[in-house]
Amino acid sequence: MSTAGQVIKCRAAVAWEAGKPLSIEEVEVAPPQKEEVRLKILFTSLCHTDVYFWEAKGQHPLFPRIYGHEAGGIVESVGEGVTDLQPGDHVLPVFTGECKECRHCKSEESNMCDLLRINTDRGTMLSDGKSRFSKDGKPIYHFLGTSTFSEYTVCHVGSVAKINPAAPLEKVCVLSCGICTGFGATVNVAKPKKGSSVAIFGLGAVGLAAAEGARVSGAARIIGVDLNSNRFEEAKKFGVNEFVNPKDHNKPVQEVIAEMTDGGVDRSVECTGSVQAMISAFECVHDGWGIAVLVGVPNKDDAFKTHPVNFLNERTLKGTFYGNYKPRSDLPGVVEMYMNKELEVDKFITHSVPFAEINKAFDLMLSGQSIRCIIRMED
Repeated sequence: MSTAGQVIKCRAAVAWEAGKPLSIEEVEVAPPQKEEVRLKILFTSLCHTDVYFWEAKGQHPLFPRIYGHEAGGIVESVGEGVTDLQPGDHVLPVFTGECKECRHCKSEESNMCDLLRINTDRGTMLSDGKSRFSKDGKPIYHFLGTSTFSEYTVCHVGSVAKINPAAPLEKVCVLSCGICTGFGATVNVAKPKKGSSVAIFGLGAVGLAAAEGARVSGAARIIGVDLNSNRFEEAKKFGVNEFVNPKDHNKPVQEVIAEMTDGGVDRSVECTGSVQAMISAFECVHDGWGIAVLVGVPNKDDAFKTHPVNFLNERTLKGTFYGNYKPRSDLPGVVEMYMNKELEVDKFITHSVPFAEINKAFDLMLSGQSIRCIIRMED
């Protein structure tokens, strides 16, 4: 029986207030409007960004809200004007988007869509400023245009990537955020040469993905930098073969790395959001050709300070957003890399829980036990 055009009642994990366990509720999900699609989510995973905004450390606390933005699912129905997708398509919803019309989308150099660029404050749909979620007639806010902690969700068509239906959604769902962010920062932006040296600052999921990018690129020395030495053993699976804990040294970590590498690494990728780590990542690359790439999101009052001579000595500093991937154009190709065994994804997935136990996924992340925990919606 088709549900197209009808309100769907389903389970969703609702955050009613900051830092309190999510509550599994029956919610109503309205049909998709113009340029929107309604998705049946089969697998979702917990990303640190969900935790950050659930704790209300982000900009503006907005509750009640349905979090979640790393997921895989199937198109249930499409709204007016949608031609790229049809019911039954296998898709990954993405926290950013690609309208294909703006200057950024038409540029080969940018993936920062004017229309669908990440907006953590917005809790409603673009077309009419309303939510598609409600309970007892009261709206529940969206998160990052995805809200995947619900059995059904509504997204703008530009934030949905159609992928190979043979790809296992319980694995490739993690590609819709953190893995692509880190992996792309290395392969698309830092572009280390075969046999080169790369320093990775921060060995969480994004940093490990950046290390995987260095491994796939053929880097000879992959140096992991983290304040938590417990992360070093796990990082070996991702190609990291040397480790530095800044706390073990009485000099700046950039000086330690410069001494280890005869003047500095060829490339560095910073995945922590600490402005001090950003400065270290830049100052630890070799003069003449070194490139540092910033991935982590800093606090709003942070300022980056370094001596201009570091630039004049031909070091390059770059930033990246979502690994420079355009969601609709590029994500299907990343999934094919996984299918062709060019990219390993399974090792990022350390835990799996049924939807009813979603709060356990939060506990695992907050205690540092999980890299990625898959949440099975149909269990």
